[in-house]
Amino acid sequence: MTSHFPLLDRIASPADFRHFGVEELRQLADEVRREMIESVSITGGHLGAGLGVVELTLALHHVFDTPHDRLIWDVGHQAYPHKIVTGRRDRMRTLRQGGGLSGFTKRTESEYDPFGAGHSSTSISAGLGMAVARDLKGDDGNVIAVIGDGAMSAGMAYEAMNNAGSMQSRLVVVLNDNDMSIAPPVGAMSAYLSRLLSSRPYLSIRHFAKDIAAMLPPPLERVARRAEEYARGMVSGGTLFVEMGFYYVGPIDGHNFEHLLPVLKNVRDAEDDKPVLVHVVTKKGRGYSPAEEAADKYHGVGRFDVVTGKLAKPKANAPSYTGVFADAMVREAEADQRIVAITAAMPAGTGLDKFAERFPARFFDVGIAEQHAVTFAAGLACEGFKPFCALYSSFLQRGYDQLVHDVVLQKLPVRFAIDRAGLVGADGATHAGTFDLAFLGCLPDIVLMSPADEAELMHAVATAAALDDRPSAFRYPRGEGVGVELPERGRILPLGKGRILREGTRVALLSLGTRLAETLKAADELAARGISATVADARFMKPLDEDLILRLAREHEMLVTIEEGSVGGFGSHVLQLLAHAGALDHGLKVRPMVLPDRFLDHDTPQIQYDQAGLNAAHITATVFAALGVSRTAVPA
Repeated sequence: MTSHFPLLDRIASPADFRHFGVEELRQLADEVRREMIESVSITGGHLGAGLGVVELTLALHHVFDTPHDRLIWDVGHQAYPHKIVTGRRDRMRTLRQGGGLSGFTKRTESEYDPFGAGHSSTSISAGLGMAVARDLKGDDGNVIAVIGDGAMSAGMAYEAMNNAGSMQSRLVVVLNDNDMSIAPPVGAMSAYLSRLLSSRPYLSIRHFAKDIAAMLPPPLERVARRAEEYARGMVSGGTLFVEMGFYYVGPIDGHNFEHLLPVLKNVRDAEDDKPVLVHVVTKKGRGYSPAEEAADKYHGVGRFDVVTGKLAKPKANAPSYTGVFADAMVREAEADQRIVAITAAMPAGTGLDKFAERFPARFFDVGIAEQHAVTFAAGLACEGFKPFCALYSSFLQRGYDQLVHDVVLQKLPVRFAIDRAGLVGADGATHAGTFDLAFLGCLPDIVLMSPADEAELMHAVATAAALDDRPSAFRYPRGEGVGVELPERGRILPLGKGRILREGTRVALLSLGTRLAETLKAADELAARGISATVADARFMKPLDEDLILRLAREHEMLVTIEEGSVGGFGSHVLQLLAHAGALDHGLKVRPMVLPDRFLDHDTPQIQYDQAGLNAAHITATVFAALGVSRTAVPA
């Protein structure tokens, strides 16, 4: 039987195709692209970015001696072709599945992944660290950081380049420009100039010119040096990078091996210690027409039909939390012209694309720049606007200093909409919203809400909109709600007040966030075992509903807190209150249930919450253990 992948079937590592010619590399690129499309159609994952870097991936592995040469992929979602040709092809159908391959680069997964990444703009910093370490050890080898132009909107990338440009440590940065947003001219002349500028003869002439210039008086030497740099910048569009101390080459066609290979070889063989930036232009979704025509739609996908490109969308039983937030934002903004929305390169991911359509002048996507997003929102708040800053929980971590210094310290009414709170399934540990309750809860004068369902999320949006004398935040998970009836518009909640959903006598179950549905299930199971349980929804972590918590402590033998966050969050604050109020002095049993003190790998959300011990069965088991009651026996 003839194989559909005659070349790819022979590839176990990059060493197996380093002797290939251009034609073989083209065929291998076609096969890698087909393999990637077929794999992602089964597992879901990031598609467009990976399809765009197939030729670049093969060229880098063909020219450089990986894994001895360190190849770092920024973000990691563009690294699927890299995984395919570095010994992981047989596991691609396990991508983002429990026990399978990560959707990002991961150091423990392969020696070809020298640096793990799920967040963007880290590659140049890490690469520079590796390059300096190489020099300190007296080793040889290249370090190559591949960064997408979206990731170049983050300040960290420029901090790293600024540092790299001032050091004599050899580093290669490949700018994967997949939007043609920096310099569109790509063709034969550009390829020729790139080969010329990266070649040894040109570099030798350049060194000779430098030597001559160095013999001139200092003012003339500076003029000569700048003239050469600006001349290259005018030809290539790389003046910014030249000014930061990089030797710039490009732009070149990232899908043309005849352009890529000679430039990369010249860069590899150069003897200059100056860092080099190679500007490569690629097309997202390359080679798969549905992805080429809708790059945003096919950036991250679920399962899909390879032939038609039609995405498989399981029927939703309830609206997503992200969608409910988006609709609630539009309702509030219709009633208040001071409401503005900010996000950091995630308009669709946060649902704010709906807001942008309705209020384009009041919507701001600041790029991958969470630090700037937070302080930008603070500036808007200073001038009387009502900014909502919508970020994923794990991305908000990147703006924490600004949140503390620029917002909370100044008591500015910025509202933080924290998406992807709790565990996130297939995206795994890099995107899990594990720590926000702990790192926000320790800050003075911030209101912190965690809605239990989609209707409560609407109320949280309305409450935050009305709260105009201090910062506030509300968190909600990825995925569907629980299917409750939604109001036309959210209502303003009493600040710092929870609610009782079920009255009991022996055990109090106090939930914060969307584990409430599992808490109610646990109460049903406890009732079936003869244990009467009160169920309360805290709604707020700050300010705590002290009256409610102390009442639950007085009237019950046991108190269990349940939250989707790390230790140091809601349960810790409840224990602090109980300890100071003396509520622990008379035998009250307290059991805080939090996410475990370890990172949980990608899997389905249900399995992740089983691993975390935060489903209904775990809540009942916690109660049985504390009360010394057998799970099978029904107490008298």
